[in-house]
Amino acid sequence: MSPETKSSLVSVDLDRTMIYSKAALGFEIDDSVVCVEIYENGPLSYMTRAAAGSLVDLTSSALVLPTTTRTIEQFRRITLPGAPWRYAISSNGGNILVDGEPDRAWRAGFADIELEEVRTELHTRADGDWVLKRRTADDLFCYLVVEPAEVPDGFLAEWSQWCAGRGWNVSQQGRKIYTMPDVVSKSRAVAEVLSRAVRDGELPASASTFAAGDGALDADMLIAADRAIRPAHGELESLNFQHPGLTVTAASGARAGDEILSWLHERVRASREPIRSSVRPTDQGAGSHRV
Repeated sequence: MSPETKSSLVSVDLDRTMIYSKAALGFEIDDSVVCVEIYENGPLSYMTRAAAGSLVDLTSSALVLPTTTRTIEQFRRITLPGAPWRYAISSNGGNILVDGEPDRAWRAGFADIELEEVRTELHTRADGDWVLKRRTADDLFCYLVVEPAEVPDGFLAEWSQWCAGRGWNVSQQGRKIYTMPDVVSKSRAVAEVLSRAVRDGELPASASTFAAGDGALDADMLIAADRAIRPAHGELESLNFQHPGLTVTAASGARAGDEILSWLHERVRASREPIRSSVRPTDQGAGSHRV
């Protein structure tokens, strides 16, 4: 393998994994951070300067795949260091962007989603001052923006049960409650990108896969990767999510983003070293652990 060959695919969640709101940073805004998203003429999301530089460096040795639950429009608001991206995943896997444009063939595979029935039922159940906004994302799924402390007791459990019988799942991430078809998942979209990259010669068939994310909607992507990392905050932290091969950062907030990128650099570097064809690189030990 030549020094220029990209040996790995790295799928990275964005919000609260790579980028952070002012409230989620974990410290006051100072010269150590850079704004990466402007919304309605104001700064919205940030990265540390160290993380921004590290992400750019990572793109030289790995096929980095931004992977987000954001809609295409919301993703395009972000000026993510390392762009332009050959591939990106938005809408929780419902859209694959190729050179910035949605892949119509991939999107067409979700034409049979029964969104209207679910959305109508949700609006019937989620009726009260605790609901601030109701949104539909790229005609694929729906979500609520809520006052977390005012969500009625039992709502999530009852709504999850109703959805589970229809092939949908429910996840609360901060002020948002997502209602998602099971077929729309980050892991399926990542697998598709990996297949295309191998087929087109952008990655070798032996390419290692690494992933990072903080929310329940990232769990399938973390499980599917050869190795994965999550921050010590967010929905997966509150659920105490563990899995063999999963690492958890020591820090939380944007400092966890720094740790995640350092970890990814180390894993990608190891994957570029000459290795036995039948053995993938791993960390010592089994199970999840904190760095």
